Amino acid sequence: MMEGGDLFQGVQHIEFYVGSARQWAFYHSKAFGFAIKGYAGPETGVRDRVSYLLEQGKVRLILTGFLDSNSDIGQHVRLHGDGVHDIALKVKDYEETSSFINERKVALIKDEGEIKTGEGLIRKGYVEAYGETRHSLIDLSEYEGYLPPGFMEIKSADGEVFVGNIDHVVGNVKEGEMNSWVDFYIQGMGFTQLMSFDDKDISTKYSALRSKVVQYGKRNVVFPINEPALGLKKSQIQEYIDYYRSDGVQHIALHTSDIVKTVRELKARGVEFLNTSGIYYDTLAERVGRIDEDISDLRELGILVDRDDDGYLLQIFTKPIGDRPTFFYEIIQRKGATSFGKGNFKALFESIEREQERRGNL
Repeated sequence: MMEGGDLFQGVQHIEFYVGSARQWAFYHSKAFGFAIKGYAGPETGVRDRVSYLLEQGKVRLILTGFLDSNSDIGQHVRLHGDGVHDIALKVKDYEETSSFINERKVALIKDEGEIKTGEGLIRKGYVEAYGETRHSLIDLSEYEGYLPPGFMEIKSADGEVFVGNIDHVVGNVKEGEMNSWVDFYIQGMGFTQLMSFDDKDISTKYSALRSKVVQYGKRNVVFPINEPALGLKKSQIQEYIDYYRSDGVQHIALHTSDIVKTVRELKARGVEFLNTSGIYYDTLAERVGRIDEDISDLRELGILVDRDDDGYLLQIFTKPIGDRPTFFYEIIQRKGATSFGKGNFKALFESIEREQERRGNL
């Protein structure tokens, strides 16, 4: 039997269900620099959906839209709006992984069998997680293809490389459910807890939340799980749940090796980020010590900085990508730091609350 630490090799891809896959692909290509690598739809023999495969560095996104509004995809988008449906995990050996998970009797694998193509064999199944989020478990050890089955190659210009990999994926769950989902990953799938934050760590005068972070292996996969906590006004987590109509993925953190260059370019391409009060930068040097970056650049771009025992990190958050105030991206650069910006929580959430107030939801 394979040891628990050898099961999941990382995030294979993240699939969104969206109202218009073509428009989402165009936006991610033009605004975020992703290269469109593949397409699946009626022209490729796929009758119920349209999907685009996008890539940047090691990040793979599949953007899927519906052709029938009564399909599962159409119903998903009608209820939730645009959002993440599948955080697919690459597994070393599907049979070993399914046996390991099923023996723990917490998460139940729904086997999808084998897919045989001229490029080899894929074994896959999935487990259902919070809300309507799922984790496909994909064994590609006998598959030599570059594209998933059903996709044809898109001959498009290569995208820019602003981000290299997925740092972490954050889920929002209802109040009182965080611990049960942490147990789901730890007891059910062999993850370990990395760290936790309570409502004293993550709060403003208006709202608060609690968060625990689980990881697989040595940060092969990292999932922070948030829940709202009681505050004077509605927390950002509760606002998300109200609009998404269930638990779901709040944001994906994308790692870059040069956040100043990346954010400047993304802003020039039209990506909108949360604004940070200028007061934050007046005492930045005192709070975090010496850093390599020019604080005037960070102030100009609204980039946050935090330090832990291992180094420091820089981070910034986009505004919601779709019409509903739900999913967004984080851009993060780690210079040794292994934490998640605890020192930035207050400034970040005050920025989010300003946006909530503009929407009339605070």
